[in-house]
Amino acid sequence: MNSAPLTIAIGGDHAGLPLKTVLQQALAEAGHRLVDVGTNSTESVDYPDFAHAVAGAVEAGEARFGVLVCGSGIGVQIAANRHAGIRAAVLHSTTEARLTRAHNDANIACFGARLIGPDMALDALWTFLATEFEGGRHSRRLTKLAPNG
Repeated sequence: MNSAPLTIAIGGDHAGLPLKTVLQQALAEAGHRLVDVGTNSTESVDYPDFAHAVAGAVEAGEARFGVLVCGSGIGVQIAANRHAGIRAAVLHSTTEARLTRAHNDANIACFGARLIGPDMALDALWTFLATEFEGGRHSRRLTKLAPNG
């Protein structure tokens, strides 16, 4: 895992709260600074609100990375990817985590609390945070993802 403490924005909806809590605790114990945008309740809420808050923090440079959790991970991924410079990816494995960082320079890790257990999510998150972007041919491809790429 990346040895330097990072600032990480974290959020999710009511369905993601149990997994968000596990990830949040592990990140804090590892010494990372967290920007918690909520939710911290099981009351029904709208996932785009939290995805936009996390993506906004990463987009503004207030956090280096983001973590989002909802029931499937897909809704928060779609909402976050509407922001310029955000590359959010749903993760189910360490291989996806490594490749999305190395090849796509992803900056938000999304998880589906109904689809992945806490141990696998933690393994994927640590891999995501520890993997550097490879650059090179991948940089050319990222340019093509930009709005006027």
